[in-house]
Amino acid sequence: QGTTLQYSLQAAEVEVDPETGEVTVVDLTVVQDAGFAINPMSVEGQLEGGATQALGYGLSEQMLFDATTGRNRNPGFLDYKIPSALDVPNIKSVIVEVPAKDTVYGARGVGEPPIVATAAAIANAVADAIGTHVTALPLTPERVREAIRRKQQ
Repeated sequence: QGTTLQYSLQAAEVEVDPETGEVTVVDLTVVQDAGFAINPMSVEGQLEGGATQALGYGLSEQMLFDATTGRNRNPGFLDYKIPSALDVPNIKSVIVEVPAKDTVYGARGVGEPPIVATAAAIANAVADAIGTHVTALPLTPERVREAIRRKQQ
């Protein structure tokens, strides 16, 4: 068995409040080469689930530590923000089928790639909206507002 590459592409539409730096993802399109989608509904679920998980990576999830004690300042779900159903934008899943040569039925893995591209798609959409890049994740309102402030100087 050889290695099978996975291909994924994403595009995000965002709204950015220039006063607060708050980012809202309005639409997210996830395109994935599934090779051969044995169960297309399940593939769509994988694409949407991975993209939803990655919304947190891109917008809110970060471990915060006390500089003096080294203790985690946000160890629970009350303080560590992960996306809820209310945070998930409209997600359009597009399945591309180019069969892989070295797998059963030509199927490719689809669970992991959507997690990788989401934050980059959001960051690029934010850069397009504000005219400059935010160079660290997550794209917190503070980081976005600071990027806007730097651009205005």
